[in-house]
Amino acid sequence: MKKLTSIQNSYIKDLTKLQEKSRERKKKGLFLVEGKREISIAMQGNYEIETLLFVADLFSPLELKNNINTTVEFIEISKEVYQKLAYRETTEGVLAVVKIKELALNNIVFKNENPLVLVLEGIEKPGNIGAMLRTADAANIDAVFIANSKTDMYNPNIIRSSVGCLFTNQIAVGSSEEIINFLQEKNIAIYSATLQNSNEYHKENYSKASAIVVGTEATGLSEIWREKATQNINIPMQGQIDSMNVSVAAAIVLFEAKRQRNFSI
Repeated sequence: MKKLTSIQNSYIKDLTKLQEKSRERKKKGLFLVEGKREISIAMQGNYEIETLLFVADLFSPLELKNNINTTVEFIEISKEVYQKLAYRETTEGVLAVVKIKELALNNIVFKNENPLVLVLEGIEKPGNIGAMLRTADAANIDAVFIANSKTDMYNPNIIRSSVGCLFTNQIAVGSSEEIINFLQEKNIAIYSATLQNSNEYHKENYSKASAIVVGTEATGLSEIWREKATQNINIPMQGQIDSMNVSVAAAIVLFEAKRQRNFSI
């Protein structure tokens, strides 16, 4: 079994670039996953592990070896190398090099006739995206669509803040036009969260196929989403400000939709 102890090793330098740079992830078609739970969830989501790196004093590869494809390479690394590669301040001592999946709309398969979908348009902060993926998993919705993406979905902060829910949700990335066309072809009603020409969110019926669409806190949704919406919706504010964190807003509307569906879907 190979053992790497120096942060100056060329392979370790390449992995550091994967962790830090989106263009490297796209170029190599690889990204890093940190932590036993996240790696296990990625495997359950049919992500392909290329290499497993571990610190022998902190982690035994036998903990995952029975569940990993026999083609996976195992590399022992020093604590110094692990600290160089690790994104979180953890001591789990295991990282995986994982192959990127194509997050295409035509890969989405709905398992029921009335899917519930969350659409995120132009969200810039990876932490907000990760939080909404976590909410999507908690609500057990059917898919999350990323419109006009401002960051790649394999950003380490998305993986960290989603606590692995990047791998548990059906996700597709596309332009607003592509996603709207997809929703219309599937007869999925569009509910766009915006202040303009909108009704209070709890007055709408989400029991049929529905997409909840949210945008950035700074500028909100673009015009196309307001115009193509089946209905624009808002969450009435009772304080002095006119908006809330986008991940909180998405959670409120999604769980109202689940309440209407009696959590049965």
